[in-house]
Amino acid sequence: MIKAEGITKVIRKKTLVKDATFSVEDGSIAGIVGRNGSGKTVLLKIICGFMLPTEGAVEVNGERVGKDVDFPSSLGAIIETPGFLPWQTAEQCLMDFAKLGRKAGRTEVLRALELVGLEPGSKKHVGNYSLGMRQRLAIAQAVMEDPDVLVLDEPMNGLDIQGVEDVRKILLQMKQAGKTILITSHNREDIAVLCDQVYEMDAGSFLQN
Repeated sequence: MIKAEGITKVIRKKTLVKDATFSVEDGSIAGIVGRNGSGKTVLLKIICGFMLPTEGAVEVNGERVGKDVDFPSSLGAIIETPGFLPWQTAEQCLMDFAKLGRKAGRTEVLRALELVGLEPGSKKHVGNYSLGMRQRLAIAQAVMEDPDVLVLDEPMNGLDIQGVEDVRKILLQMKQAGKTILITSHNREDIAVLCDQVYEMDAGSFLQN
């Protein structure tokens, strides 16, 4: 479902990712573990089409990113924190994103909020959310269009113990439903519990498969 061949990214003569080659099988969860600054986020941006590689190629569901498509056609992503407007409710934020994608309506938005444990009818403004609640909202935004592929950068960031358990259950349920998921984390326990395949990055390079 995801195939990366020889991905290298150089910015201002600094190599951020070096010759990354890996694949994620359809209906599986793959994890990339590494310290902050190891190149994980840059690699995910390239997979999603937010950045072009200096060298190499990425295919998602048979489409070459940056050539056949600018952005994979059935992909949900968390890459850093989405730009939610602080004076809006969670529903209003997701409805704005839904209008852009045109693949989800209010029913899908409310279902996604319920899935991640946020009250669909809440009038609380996102600016008053805790970090963990904002992360739940980001996950809801990634899944609301029912994508075939999920690319999630540190999806457990800011969550308490119960929140981590809830998100793990959500991801495993999505795997059982046939979704293909790629996550990054600096927490090896998250990776060990969830992933069928694990890659480790350091200084932009894969250390092991």
